[in-house]
Amino acid sequence: MNSGSIHIASGKQLLLILFALAVGTFTLGLTEFSVMPMLPLVADSFAVSTAQSGHIISAYAAGVVVGAPLLMLLTPKLNRRTALILFAFMIFIFNGLSAVAGSFEQVVLFRFLSGIPHGAYFGTALLFGAKLAPEGRSTLYMSRVFAGLTVATIIGVPMATLLAQHFSWRWSLLLVSSLALLACVLLWRFLPALEADSQGLRSDLAVLKNPLIWPIVGIGVIGFGGVFCLYTYLADTMLDVTKVPDYYISIAMVIFGVGSTVGNWLFGQVRDRVVARVTGMALIYCLVLALIYVQAASNLWFLYGVVFLLGASLGLTTVIQAMLMRVAKGGHAVIGALLQCAFNSANAIGPLAGSLVLANGYAANTTGYVAAALFGGGFLMWFVSRMQLRSQAPLPGDPAS
Repeated sequence: MNSGSIHIASGKQLLLILFALAVGTFTLGLTEFSVMPMLPLVADSFAVSTAQSGHIISAYAAGVVVGAPLLMLLTPKLNRRTALILFAFMIFIFNGLSAVAGSFEQVVLFRFLSGIPHGAYFGTALLFGAKLAPEGRSTLYMSRVFAGLTVATIIGVPMATLLAQHFSWRWSLLLVSSLALLACVLLWRFLPALEADSQGLRSDLAVLKNPLIWPIVGIGVIGFGGVFCLYTYLADTMLDVTKVPDYYISIAMVIFGVGSTVGNWLFGQVRDRVVARVTGMALIYCLVLALIYVQAASNLWFLYGVVFLLGASLGLTTVIQAMLMRVAKGGHAVIGALLQCAFNSANAIGPLAGSLVLANGYAANTTGYVAAALFGGGFLMWFVSRMQLRSQAPLPGDPAS
C-alpha cells in the first residue's frame, strides 16, 4: 500500500468508501455543469441580460480558485474524513442559499461561496482515493472517485435541466443541496479516519518551491483550456454551423458525458510509472481532435463522434494528478488544491480565448483552431516538465527514457 494508506477490512467496505466519495464528486459535477443550461432561466427571473447572467459561472470559478488553497491551508491538520464532511456541508449550505436568493446579486454571491469548497473537496477526495490504492495503482483509485463527476454529466445535468425547465431553476439547486447533505451522511457513515500528513503550514507550502510541479500545473491551466473552449461554444457550433434544432444539443451533452466516463475508465488503467508518457500522447491526440472538429461541424454524426472523443479527454484529470503526486515529496493536499485551481483557470481561459475569435466574426467551429493552440501550449508545458525531470534523479519505478 501507499505511504499513509488506509487499512480496509473487506471489498464491500472499499466499495462503500468509494461510493461515498463519488457521491460528493457527482454533486460537484452537477452544481458546476447544470447551471450553464439554466442561465436563460435565471436571467428571466431577475430581468438581466444574457451577458450579465454569465457572471454566475465566473463567480463559481472564482470561488474555486480562492477557496481551494484557502480551505486546504486552513485545515492542514484536520482529519481528512472530518474535512470532507465539512466541505460537503458547505456545499449543502451555499447551494441551498443560492436556491432561495432574492436578487441576482445574491445569486452571484452565493454561487461564489458555493465554489469555495469545490477544489478542497476534490483535492481531498482524490487524495483519499490514492491512499486506498495498492502500490502503483493510485491513478485507478482516483479515477473511481472522479467517476462521480463524469456520471453527473450523463445523468445529473440532463435531469437538473429538465427540472429547471418544467418547474424552476431553484428546484435544481435544491436538488444539488440535498445531494450534498446525502454526501455528508454517507461520508460520516462509511469513511474511516485518515490523519492528515501535514507537517504544518510552512512545510506544506514548501512543496510550491519544487520547480517540477509548475509545468505540470501549466498543462492543466493551458491544455485543459482547449476542452472548455470547445465545450462552451459547442451549442453555438451546432446551431450556426451544423444547423440542427436545439434539442440535438442535449444529445451532444449526453454523448460528451458518456465519453468522459469511458475516458475516465480508460485513463484509470494507466500505471503510475507511465502517467507522464500517456499525458504527452493524450495532448497530441487532443490537438489533432480539435483540428478535426473544425471540419466535423458540417456533419452532425461526425460531430457527435468528435464530441464523444473530446469527452474522453477529461480522464486526463486523474493522470495529471498522479504526475504531480509522483514529483512532489509532500504537501499532497496543497497539490490537490493547486490542480483544482488550474482546471478552473482553464475554465476561464478557454471560453475567453474562443470568444475573441467569435467577436471577430469567425464561425463558431473555428474555436477548434483556438483549442488546438491551447492543447499545443499544454504539450509544450509537458515537454518542459519532461526536460526538467530528466535533469533530476529518476523516480522509483520510472521506465528508462
